[in-house]
Amino acid sequence: MTVFLDASALLSLHIDGPSRTIVNEALNGDTTWAACAVALGEAIAAASRLTDEPVLIRHLEDMLRHTWDFLHVVPLDQALLDEATSLCQEQPVGMSTGMHLAAAARLPQPISFVTFDAAQIPVALSMGFEVVSG
Repeated sequence: MTVFLDASALLSLHIDGPSRTIVNEALNGDTTWAACAVALGEAIAAASRLTDEPVLIRHLEDMLRHTWDFLHVVPLDQALLDEATSLCQEQPVGMSTGMHLAAAARLPQPISFVTFDAAQIPVALSMGFEVVSG
């Protein structure tokens, strides 16, 4: 099974709390980890809003980039953007969510889709993914 992290899961991996434990357990369940190319930028942007301390922001960004080195990254290309657009037209999700879901759909099944974004959960389930969340 491939463990797919969206931006919320990637960020949660580096913040103390129950969500971190959930992500760690999912990652420990398999050695194949993946994410959509957009996840790193989203996670770094979100990290910068968690604290006003520049040192802590840089440290969190460093941890995110280190983890990124261990993920298979599904690249953004026109086909993925088209797939995400179609998904957004069919489901009540935004483009970012559509990109994560379309990226996960490109990978061999089964997929363990890790997210803490409630909007993604029902759509991911309808796509046949096992959802891991808190």
